[in-house]
Amino acid sequence: MQGYATSFGLGFVAGMRNMTACAALAWAASEGRTRGNLIPAGPGVRMLATGAAIAEMAGDKMPFAPDRRVPPSFAFRIAVGAFGGWALAVHRSSPEIGALAGVGGAVAGTLLGRAARGPNSRTGRGRTKGLVEDAIAVGLAVLVISSSERQPQTSDSTFRSLST
Repeated sequence: MQGYATSFGLGFVAGMRNMTACAALAWAASEGRTRGNLIPAGPGVRMLATGAAIAEMAGDKMPFAPDRRVPPSFAFRIAVGAFGGWALAVHRSSPEIGALAGVGGAVAGTLLGRAARGPNSRTGRGRTKGLVEDAIAVGLAVLVISSSERQPQTSDSTFRSLST
């Protein structure tokens, strides 16, 4: 299982804050740390994804924010975890197992994050726990991306060059 920690870690971030995981993937792609050329890496994409992550963190504290375990939200977290796990699997590892590690991380992050946060996020204490969760998600995303290895360059770098 060596080499899949970053895949699991990004999935865990997706379970906590899915748009933070998307932003982390955009930043990782800009540093050549993702598999393939499927993730746009240009500055506009990075800023848009980072803005969406900040908006998600703000929206998470609102009274109308849905529970992360509702099927559409849970499914999106799993999809981001799977894709991120695939993208961060080191080049000597199986991308399919990386995707599974990402799914496992997303499920764990979703359920453990919700359990730690508690059922009522609309109180002052709930919002404080949400801010702590935000900080953990961002810190873990930075750790995961900085510890992921650079992927070897492929001959088909057209998409990456168009998006930078």
